[in-house]
Amino acid sequence: MTAEHTVTSPGVPPRDHGSSPVSVMPPRDTAGGLRLPGPRPSARPASPVPLLLADVAAALLGTLALSGTQRHSLLAVLLIAASLLLRPRAGQPPGPGLLDELPSVCGRVAVAWLASAALWAAYRPEHALSVGAVLTGLVLQSAAGGALRAAVHTRRRAALRRHPHAALVVGPAATAQRVAAALLRHPGCGVRPVGLVAEQPDGTESLPVLRTGEEVERAVIQNGVRAVLAVHPSVRAGQDPLLRALADAGCVVREVDADSPPYPAKERLAGFPCRRLDLSPARRDSAGKRVLDILVSGTLLLLAGPLLLVCALTLRISDGPGVVFRQERIGRGGKPFTLLKFRTHRPVDEHESATRWSVANENEMRRFCRMLRRTSLDELLQLWNVLRGDMSLVGPRPERPYFVSQFSLTYPGYAARHRMRAGITGLAQVRGLRGDTSIEDRCRFDNAYIDDWSLWQDICILLRTAVTLVRPTGS
Repeated sequence: MTAEHTVTSPGVPPRDHGSSPVSVMPPRDTAGGLRLPGPRPSARPASPVPLLLADVAAALLGTLALSGTQRHSLLAVLLIAASLLLRPRAGQPPGPGLLDELPSVCGRVAVAWLASAALWAAYRPEHALSVGAVLTGLVLQSAAGGALRAAVHTRRRAALRRHPHAALVVGPAATAQRVAAALLRHPGCGVRPVGLVAEQPDGTESLPVLRTGEEVERAVIQNGVRAVLAVHPSVRAGQDPLLRALADAGCVVREVDADSPPYPAKERLAGFPCRRLDLSPARRDSAGKRVLDILVSGTLLLLAGPLLLVCALTLRISDGPGVVFRQERIGRGGKPFTLLKFRTHRPVDEHESATRWSVANENEMRRFCRMLRRTSLDELLQLWNVLRGDMSLVGPRPERPYFVSQFSLTYPGYAARHRMRAGITGLAQVRGLRGDTSIEDRCRFDNAYIDDWSLWQDICILLRTAVTLVRPTGS
């Protein structure tokens, strides 16, 4: 679970990724000097209330299929509650139509009716719903739900067509122009490009090309820009100061892939896969994630207390004083903290510990120390870091300051890993990226984890980590 080996040497020069990053400001006029409008509230997402009312109305219509003896207010409440619990998560674009949403609506309604019928039969066996009543109610609610949701989406598409969000397209001139032209041909997307931000225009652009900070600032103020489309792979999350400045000013930043996406596309604009980028210097952890950290780390520290004591005593007897190894690592927001581990080897000096990727004479560790490393038991002390709030159970693995500065220059997106609290384990680790594996791959998986974070994903990663500990492969 540590990041102490890699295939690539930290001192290698930056790789060529096919296109150089776009720099829209001259050196003397950086994004940090932009006088953009003060932080404005980001464009409000579509209100969930209309879709909520549509689902409630459909559930009420579905209860009309019940006969007089079966119709009961408690059963109606049960059906409505089940239907609402199975509603899809908010945040999807308002593009679906009746046929697009009908399969998912029918599936959710079927589960709601079957579950409600089973609970009702257990509660009131004498008034159990017949198969015909369940099927009729299911069909009626599905048809009503699909039609009402389609009506809501139609109104939202019409509103976006009338009042699209002004947007800037950032990237290589030719590719940015291609994306902008497609968006202008499809006004139903709700995004209207008003300018291109490119370093070397080719003279064929139909939109204004913005090359300086003053031009970007003027375009944002005059057009009321609320959206920014960063054409992949010209920019990376958290790496472009202009994008961060625009995000701080209240613009929604999305990464658009004009060719083939390197990530699963959950949203599309004019057919182009895209995803929203979180450019905050540090992402605020949810209360649920912190509660999970405290409960699990506290419980494991209590349960593993005797094991920790045995490991500490064995290390003290076999390897002398200095059982606990303390090292500075970089955590959320780029802030340093002291990471704790059991000492399994002794570097020559502090400089070697901070700047050498592999410590000298590491292969000469004692047998007990090798066992600690192979089983990851040397990492158990980091549960105290989790309890203190320095780390989380799940998150990007923290690294030493020297290597953070090196990797941030070498690997695009590496610095964006620090948007979230560092973790003992993470998505990269359960995908096998431990030991001598690629830093570039780890960086990509870490950022994907942060972008798609959910509490359930944390639980899945913890369970998969527990399975890997049963068949340890080393850290």
